[in-house]
Amino acid sequence: MKGGGGRGFGSSHCAVVEQSRITAFAPFADLPAAELDELASAMGEVEVDAGAPIVTHGDFGYVLYAIEEGEADVQVDGAEAPRALGPGDLFGEIALLVTGRRTATVVARTPMRLLSLFDSDFQRVRSRVPELERSLRRLGGERLAQ
Repeated sequence: MKGGGGRGFGSSHCAVVEQSRITAFAPFADLPAAELDELASAMGEVEVDAGAPIVTHGDFGYVLYAIEEGEADVQVDGAEAPRALGPGDLFGEIALLVTGRRTATVVARTPMRLLSLFDSDFQRVRSRVPELERSLRRLGGERLAQ
């Protein structure tokens, strides 16, 4: 484990995440500069060991994750095979903005470095990041429709 937290899952909240790290993710790439500044001040970094569960279906969800390094498997109830996630992918937006609960289980296949946006930090900047919220809602809507 790196940092503090549960088994295989550590975190270290950065004071500010550089904008260049954030714009590497498609839903964030076209955000206005002011929103990128707000997002950078609200995000942190998390490291996860291979094999560690990151989120579990049905649990309350308070964090959005963006994968910088590593790979994970997503298992949705009723799906035949897990879906792979890797660098550039996000997950957790549905629980954060729509349902409040995790709609899938995500397990690290390899060691991972993630950017994280906790609900409390999102709520703090929410009124100043309308394009971010629209982008995340659009992504969540597409996933729920699949």
